[in-house]
Amino acid sequence: MEERETEGVQEYSINLGGGLRASEPGGSLVDGGDVNSEVTSGWRLALRSFAENKLALIGLGILIFFILFCYVGPHLYYSNQLSGNVLNSDLPPGAGHPLGTDNNGYDELGRLMVGGQAALEIGFFAAIIATVLGSLYGAISGLVGGVLDGVMMRVVDVILSIPYLLIVLIVATKYSGTVLSLSLILGLFSWLVPARLIRGEVLSLRVRDFVSAARVMGSGRTRLIFRHLLPNALSVVIVNITFQVADAIIAIALLGFLGFGLQYPHVDWGDMLSTANTALGNGYWWLVYPVGISLILVVMACNFIGNALRDSVDVRLRRR
Repeated sequence: MEERETEGVQEYSINLGGGLRASEPGGSLVDGGDVNSEVTSGWRLALRSFAENKLALIGLGILIFFILFCYVGPHLYYSNQLSGNVLNSDLPPGAGHPLGTDNNGYDELGRLMVGGQAALEIGFFAAIIATVLGSLYGAISGLVGGVLDGVMMRVVDVILSIPYLLIVLIVATKYSGTVLSLSLILGLFSWLVPARLIRGEVLSLRVRDFVSAARVMGSGRTRLIFRHLLPNALSVVIVNITFQVADAIIAIALLGFLGFGLQYPHVDWGDMLSTANTALGNGYWWLVYPVGISLILVVMACNFIGNALRDSVDVRLRRR
C-alpha cells in the first residue's frame, strides 16, 4: 500500500513484511526499520524470572538432591532397616557407618534415606489432596456467590478456629500410622487455606469478559470451573502447593516427634528426632544434627521455591 506525494507532501510506503518506510519527494525510500512483533507468553516470562532468582535455583537444587538422596541412595548404599543390632548401638561415625548408629543399632545414614522417603511422600501427597479439595471448594464458592458463598466461607472460618494439630493428633491416634493414612489426614485438614485463596481468585475472574462470553455461549458452572476458572487460577495453585508441601513435612515431623507418626517398620524424620531427644545430653550428636539439618533444608528449599514462584507468576512482583 503506497501513498504518493502531492504538492510536496511526503509520501509513505507500507512494507507488508513488517516496517514503515518513508520516501522523500524525489522518490527514494528511507527505511524506518522493522517493527518487532515477537510476543513472549506469560508463562515464559515467569519461567525466565524464576531462573533469574538465585534463591529459587538453590532451593530447587536442594530439593532435587534430597529426592535423589532418598530414592537413589538406598540402591547405592545398602543397610538393614528391618532388624537392628543392639551390639552396634550408638556407634559414632566411622568405617562401615558414615553417620554412626542409633540406640537400636540401625545405620543412621540408611535410616535418614528411608525416613526422607516417608517425609517427602507424605508432604507431596498431603499437598496434592489439600490443593485439589481446596481448589474445588473455593471455585464453587466464588462462582456461585450469594448466600451459599457466605455459608461455605463461614464453615471454613469455623474449622480454621479449631487448632489444626489437635484435630490431626486425635484422628492420628485412631488410625494406623501409614504413609497413606497420614497423607489423607493431613490433606483433609489442610485444604482450608487453598480454598480461601482460590475463592478470592475466582471472584476476580468471574467478572472478566471471557467468562461472560462463555456464559453467553451456554457453558454451565461445571465447564466454567474446569475449563475457564481453574486453569486461569493455576498460578495461585502452583505457588500454594509448594508451601503446602513444607507445612505437611513439618506436621508429620511434629507428629513423629510426639510419638503419633508412622508405625514400625516405617520411619520418618520426626520419629528419628523422637528417639534421639536425649542424644545430645549423652554426646550422641550424630543422631540429631544430620536429620535436623535435612529437615530444615527441605522445608527451606520448598519455601524458596514458593517465594520465587509467587514473584514470577505475579506481574506486579515480577522482576523487570
